[in-house]
Amino acid sequence: MKLTLSFVLSIAGLWAVVFGSVRGVVHDPDHRPVTGAHVLVKSATSDYSQTVTTGADGAFEAASVPVGAYHVTVTQEGFAPAAQEIVIASGSAPILHFQLKIGSLQQAINVPEDALAVNPEQMTPTTIVSRREIEMTPGADLSNSLNAITDYVPGAYVTHDQLHLRGGHQVTWAIDGVPIPNTNIASNVGPQIDPKDIDYLEVQRGGYSSAYGDRTYGVFNVAPRTGFERNQEGEFFATFGTFHQTNDQVNFGGHSQRLAYFASLNGNRSDYGLETPGPAVLHDRVWGLGGMGSVIYNPDANNQFRLITSLRRDDYQIPNDPDAEAAGIRDIERERDALGTFSWVHTFHPGLLLTVSPFYHYNQANYDGDPNDDPISTTQHRTSQYAGSQIAVNAVTARHSASAGLFQFGQWDHESVNLIANDGSAPPLTHDHRPNGHLESLFLEDQYKAFSWLTLIAGVRLTHFTGAIAENAASPRLGGSVRIPYLNWVLHGFWGRYYQAPPLSTVAGPVLDFAVAQGLGFIPLRGERDEEHQFGLTIPLRGWSFEVNDYHQRAKNYFDHNAIGNSNIFFPLTIDHARLYGWEISIRSPQLARRGEVYLSYAYAHAQGAGGVSGGLTDFSPPASGYFLLDHDQRHTLHAGFNFSMPHRFATGGNLYYGSGFTDGSSDIPAHLTAHTSFDLSLTKSLAEHLTLSVTGLNLANRRFLLDNSPTFGGTHYSEPRQIYGQLRYRFRF
Repeated sequence: MKLTLSFVLSIAGLWAVVFGSVRGVVHDPDHRPVTGAHVLVKSATSDYSQTVTTGADGAFEAASVPVGAYHVTVTQEGFAPAAQEIVIASGSAPILHFQLKIGSLQQAINVPEDALAVNPEQMTPTTIVSRREIEMTPGADLSNSLNAITDYVPGAYVTHDQLHLRGGHQVTWAIDGVPIPNTNIASNVGPQIDPKDIDYLEVQRGGYSSAYGDRTYGVFNVAPRTGFERNQEGEFFATFGTFHQTNDQVNFGGHSQRLAYFASLNGNRSDYGLETPGPAVLHDRVWGLGGMGSVIYNPDANNQFRLITSLRRDDYQIPNDPDAEAAGIRDIERERDALGTFSWVHTFHPGLLLTVSPFYHYNQANYDGDPNDDPISTTQHRTSQYAGSQIAVNAVTARHSASAGLFQFGQWDHESVNLIANDGSAPPLTHDHRPNGHLESLFLEDQYKAFSWLTLIAGVRLTHFTGAIAENAASPRLGGSVRIPYLNWVLHGFWGRYYQAPPLSTVAGPVLDFAVAQGLGFIPLRGERDEEHQFGLTIPLRGWSFEVNDYHQRAKNYFDHNAIGNSNIFFPLTIDHARLYGWEISIRSPQLARRGEVYLSYAYAHAQGAGGVSGGLTDFSPPASGYFLLDHDQRHTLHAGFNFSMPHRFATGGNLYYGSGFTDGSSDIPAHLTAHTSFDLSLTKSLAEHLTLSVTGLNLANRRFLLDNSPTFGGTHYSEPRQIYGQLRYRFRF
């Protein structure tokens, strides 16, 4: 007897992004099928569940099961209940074995949500972070925090106010399985989603199925909170700390058998926002508002409707150095983001699923320089609107899981740039531009289980992009995994190509004339084309998960960004070639002494470029030959941490970070800045059933060091200062 977990297309048409379908066959001790057995698939963290019944052949299927940890329990009169644990992740096909025994004793199970080790047959290097881990990891649940990613994902770090992964900052965000299109390169520093609204965060790094396009250095699939984890309940968060920090949220939700809903509203402010150009924190306030809502409706067993909305606004003061502060310089950045997705998921019959998902995304980034900035005062306002949809079909048989889909969106931008040359080098200049473009992609893929120990994947993604230029790309993908019998170690390998559509940004008119006078030029941007190969080994051992990956990626037209002088306004550019390669190690424990987990993530990485600038705004002069260090090259990145429950209703979490130093851009020869470490710690106490108090310290040793000297917001960047804050959390019924 075998129980096979095969994944289906998500509501965005991405192959198995946040949904899976649990399928299998139930047998008795004589290996005969059991008819009419009840199969319960229940979330380990909420009331979400599906119940199905086996047919005459003992087979069953529970479709559209979101990413996360689950109990799967089989019951039938005259037999002892059989139960196992499972973790659903994108693109995997784990196998569970159920064989009912005569009797009535309950088989105990335990799903440790603290250690979400995904199925070892997963070919794509994947990290899943649960809502509980976000709550316990120091600083991870703050509105502007990316600690839930950087603490758990090998090679993930924040430098010059941008999240980087595997040497790039072009990443794909998806919420509830719907990709959030954004072709702009590093023009936003605000967060996409408040971590308190996340139920599970699934992070993939390389080795993607053909369902993924555009930004390929990391894929962040957010399974949002839905209301299944509570019943007519709400939460109130209040946070107060150093730098006059406050980070607050109120949310509520509930569910019935057919309907679930969740809504939240949050606000935050602090006198420390962006990374500062020196040790002093001057003119660095941040304040923001946001909210999210979700509704899930199941009219019958074959149909599901899902509506997700998200709104955010964030305002940043651009930090000053002492000279700029004395001169009264007051630059600011204002960002807005809105998202709406609606999805219909229809099951024709077990193994055949249709998804239809229209979506809309609005994104704005407005930089307003102080009129007295010296030598140049700049203003840049950019608004992007994306509207699109995806239709996809997934068909699953005993050996195959085939998917096909069409993804498309249109983009409309409005960008204006104003420059005031306070040094008298030019009159005031203005550039206003309204470009538009569109993208269409067709993808096909099949996952074939040749033997119980061998799984193969083959697919292709065909893309057409039209903007300032028109491009076509064919991106094939091949992969496979081999499970070593008895040991259950899994070797996996992958080769594939990716295409990332270019942003619509351009420079023309008097602004271009001024850029040329400053020794700059603008070349039309073309899409980035990447080729990746990687191999890895996953070792499950007594509940522990050990994962090692070796990756090599070569890029043509590698996306980066460059500023106009000291203006703090930067435009995308492409470098002829880049190579990004290294090793990654990830270790996750099971629950230790039924108290909690420990984890470690480590990356040894290279991020190097070669050749000249092939597109965008540039005054860049590369070395005459050979490779040079990209500004975010850091060879060693390590995070080690723990989350534990303790006696007397206490809990604690900690994380140690070590970085060997980013590229020293001021050096004439390849060099890195000084190595650095920091340590975060939190302590939580449950004061009553519905009341919790926590105290968190970030960078407790207050080690201030030069993190990088890239010419983006505020010039050079220092590490964050020590921050200590308390948080009150109250749960209530309504």
